[in-house]
Amino acid sequence: MSKTYNHLDAGHRNINNLKRMAYFAEVVETGSFTAAAQRLGITKAVVSQQVAKLERAFETTLLVRTTRSVRPTEEGRAFYERCARVLSEAQEAFDGLEADDRAPTGTLRLTATFDYGIAVVVPAIAEFHRRFPACSADMVISDQTLAPVEKDIELAIRVGWLTDSNLRARRIGSFAQILVGTPDLAARLPDGASPDELAQLPFVANSVLRDPLGWTFTNSDREARSVRCSATLAIDATLGALEAVRAGIGASILPDFAVQADLASGRLVRLLPGWSLESGGIYAVTPATRFRPARVTAFLEVLAEWERRRAQAR
Repeated sequence: MSKTYNHLDAGHRNINNLKRMAYFAEVVETGSFTAAAQRLGITKAVVSQQVAKLERAFETTLLVRTTRSVRPTEEGRAFYERCARVLSEAQEAFDGLEADDRAPTGTLRLTATFDYGIAVVVPAIAEFHRRFPACSADMVISDQTLAPVEKDIELAIRVGWLTDSNLRARRIGSFAQILVGTPDLAARLPDGASPDELAQLPFVANSVLRDPLGWTFTNSDREARSVRCSATLAIDATLGALEAVRAGIGASILPDFAVQADLASGRLVRLLPGWSLESGGIYAVTPATRFRPARVTAFLEVLAEWERRRAQAR
């Protein structure tokens, strides 16, 4: 009999600890007990008490609390990374329980960069609304990196290379980086030009990139050539750099989704066509601990379809 009670007690403790783990992870992700409580729909006092019980149960300080901020200790950070994986797997399990015929509803809150947001995400939202008229969308377009938990954002579309391993990210596509310029600018390059000739051209630097002037090109023989450009103009927005290239200020390296229409019309041309640059990823980022609403899953399928069509059109 005592063994049965011990087993039940252990199960009860494990369930409580799982709840506390979710509360703790929410505090780490939001950076405060107040914000975590708002996201969880409970009081700040409950969140604080449950996290404190978790610390007492394992005799470990997980959070450093000050009047201005809450941050994880070294042990807390390691514990959070494990929590995020467990909670992410739990979400996948619950996602699988959703009925396929359940119609998404509510407001989809998402963010994306200006260039990709305007070129791809906005048209995808239009398609999403046609399929699911009961849904609306609230979109923040910004070249600043917003975390999914900011402004109640359910979904962040990231373009490029992810650096935060604590995020739950799904790769839904890719893009090519292309060196482009006007036809007049292209005429200044000799036939069969190599990346070395790029230094002779005026260059528009996209300063939102980590290194907007240093580039490594490769050809079909896998020969690599690194060059460093000199900026005629530096501008901190991809669409601004695109407009500068259209105006003939110089060449620039831009994502394929931004220049696709200009290349198709002949307004711009690809420079150094025998050489290519590293491709980047298109990622859908969601909070690790939040159970994903049906509208988010439905929109991601629509966006993934757009990405598949883009890939086929290259």
